[in-house]
Amino acid sequence: MVGKTFIIAEAGVNHNGDKNLAYKLIDIAKESGADAVKFQTFKAARIISKNTQMADYQKKNLGKEDSQIEMIKKLELSYKDFEDLKKYCGEKGIIFLSSPFDEESIEFLDKLVPYYKIPSGEIVNYRYLKLIAEKNRPIIMSTGMANLSDVEKALDTIYSINQDAEIYLLHCTTNYPAPYEEVNLKAMITLKEAFKIPVGYSDHTLGIEVPIAAVAMGAQIIEKHFTLDRNLPGPDHKASLEPNELKAMVNAIRNIEKALGNGIKKPNKSEKEIEKVVRKKLVATRDIKSGETISEKDIAIKRSNIGLSPDFLEVIIGKKIIKDIKEDEGFTWEHFMED
Repeated sequence: MVGKTFIIAEAGVNHNGDKNLAYKLIDIAKESGADAVKFQTFKAARIISKNTQMADYQKKNLGKEDSQIEMIKKLELSYKDFEDLKKYCGEKGIIFLSSPFDEESIEFLDKLVPYYKIPSGEIVNYRYLKLIAEKNRPIIMSTGMANLSDVEKALDTIYSINQDAEIYLLHCTTNYPAPYEEVNLKAMITLKEAFKIPVGYSDHTLGIEVPIAAVAMGAQIIEKHFTLDRNLPGPDHKASLEPNELKAMVNAIRNIEKALGNGIKKPNKSEKEIEKVVRKKLVATRDIKSGETISEKDIAIKRSNIGLSPDFLEVIIGKKIIKDIKEDEGFTWEHFMED
């Protein structure tokens, strides 16, 4: 994951429990230029009690109220479905990822995913974290709803099982959609400085501005929800990008990567050419004959294709020239020194 920004196109449950729609989401993720497409693997009965109500954003996005378990059951894919999706990702040339939401799904995904993605809701589930740590795979952990103490305890739990664990922290605001005033993107830098490990950003805002800004601030991973159509029924579609928007985000991030450069302050090759006509030179204000002594009033500073840099103004004042120079002609060392 070192190098360019690792972009995760988050399909999540936007397949609405339909494997064929999941295939289409993989196609969209690949066409966008994302590095990975990510789903969510769970058994609803294992993760939600039957009396748990939907979150407010789920009620709003669905336009109705139901028990959370009934809503989630409709979004569940089988383990066989995920095996098929993994195979399809391999055929398409995009990395398959899925967040496990229960311990059985952790075990199942061990044979399918190169990295474990821990969702924000599991950051205080220490038994879950220990099980993932035992798998000895790189870990990407979202930190929505967490403070620094929560993150520290989660990391300590993982390191207690695997002290060499490779972990990436994603700053996240768990709201769908997340308003800009709740993003607090600077907290991503706080995570990096506090724990000295790579960071990224999992975005739930509308639009693409915030993940692009996160890359400019040093995010090594970007995760963003996407959908085939924001008007589809389901809890997450309305806070997701449509295909053209996902592609625009990926393209913008790749452009930002190019623009960030290597941090060395020096002129580019193209600037060297422009410098020849933009930077001013020392030129003569009149026709001057060989043998005359140059005074400050004999020198103008103008754009010129040929001439000494203004840096040398004080150097040539008081010197005799050994070669005639015309008005508006640039001074060169040939006017002052023998071959």
